[in-house]
Amino acid sequence: MRLDVVTIFPEYLEPLNVSLVGKARARGRLDVHVHDLRDWTYDRHNTVDDTPYGGGPGMVMKTEPWGEALDEALADGYEAGAHSPVIVVPTPSGRPFTQELAVELSERPWLIFTPARYEGIDRRVTDEYATRLPVIEVSIGDYVLAGGEAAVLVITEAVARLLPGVLGNAESHRDDSFAPGAMADLLEGPVYTKPPEWRGRGIPEVLLSGHHGRIARWRRDEAFRRTALHRPDLIERCDASGFDKKDREMLSILGWSPAPDGRFWRRPEAVEE
Repeated sequence: MRLDVVTIFPEYLEPLNVSLVGKARARGRLDVHVHDLRDWTYDRHNTVDDTPYGGGPGMVMKTEPWGEALDEALADGYEAGAHSPVIVVPTPSGRPFTQELAVELSERPWLIFTPARYEGIDRRVTDEYATRLPVIEVSIGDYVLAGGEAAVLVITEAVARLLPGVLGNAESHRDDSFAPGAMADLLEGPVYTKPPEWRGRGIPEVLLSGHHGRIARWRRDEAFRRTALHRPDLIERCDASGFDKKDREMLSILGWSPAPDGRFWRRPEAVEE
């Protein structure tokens, strides 16, 4: 995968040199190019923003430097043999970033990030490039940051760990929270390691049993417990047909019943408990 980032703070992207992402780069799984937007400004102040049309507080990032920067990044990528670019625009008004979207992006060969500052980028930039290639506006949460660079780091780490050869064990992300398949609407349950006792606290006996079927069932039940406690909205929106008999029994114990529309609803007495 090729990854380009255009930013006015290249130093903010230094974490891309460490941890799994850094290892992915070292192994040639991820080809990262960070570009300084101010390289495409021509006044002595390297101006990248101006006052908004229509008035109002804040400043808006200008079209000219962004257009030239993206054109050059695209030209360089094509020359290097990259193909099928996708522009990813981090913005609070974008599509929510989920594990499903991380998987979708991990299947793309080339991502170009445009982290903005101030009030954002002049809308004409997004509209212009949307006529040439896919543009995905992505939000990492219902809050506002000072800039989009932190979102780039979040998205990149979530995507990079899904690339072949990045994780030491290719199956590591199969049971992640929100992972496509059996865990799509569930949070991962608790995990344990050695020693078997710490400060008077042991670990669940089933994990020492060696019975893979019982262990798998325990882990799934714990996923239901954690999801019901922290994210009941996930259970409310899931499709009941995707759960087997044991799943339904666990949900019933936790106070959930299937509804006529194929979803689950939480019984009033369960809410009180």
